[in-house]
Amino acid sequence: MSTRDIVHIALFAALMAVLGVFPPLMIPAIGVPITAQSMGPMLAGGILGARRGGLSMLLFVLLVAVGLPLLAGGRGGIGALVGPWSGFIYGWIISAVVIGWLTERFWHRLSFVSAFAFAVVGGIGVVYGVGVPWFAAMSGMNLGAAFLASAVAFIPGDLIKAGMAALVVVTVRQAYPLITASRVRDV
Repeated sequence: MSTRDIVHIALFAALMAVLGVFPPLMIPAIGVPITAQSMGPMLAGGILGARRGGLSMLLFVLLVAVGLPLLAGGRGGIGALVGPWSGFIYGWIISAVVIGWLTERFWHRLSFVSAFAFAVVGGIGVVYGVGVPWFAAMSGMNLGAAFLASAVAFIPGDLIKAGMAALVVVTVRQAYPLITASRVRDV
């Protein structure tokens, strides 16, 4: 891994922290904020690729684990990573890897539509695929009830974030691509 790779990984972990600074929109009925941070893995995977994107999210989660208040609302520490909502945070790591892997595979044909689809699959499907079962297990709900309680209210906002991330990914690809030809495998 080059110094440049390490800088990009750290930069996107820092971007996640910055996305946590935007004021969260609280949904009183469920007590969980709608934040900009869920867009971070979409950007990391789509711009850095699978390996570096996943490592940037892993670094972010490790920084939260050691107590840095980097999550929306200034939360941090182990307590933030063991609650019923923590599965969504762990899903960010896998999400960045999946989005990055898809982006790398279709790099030469990447368009707004494909970047949006990758952000939806990884940034919504994967994150909810990890977060909802975690929430169900921690709350004692069945998966259907857990999905209704933990995910449904967030889908419209996440679709908007996926669109914004796709626009940024395609723009960065054209202006300053960070996924190089050596990282791309043709499909």
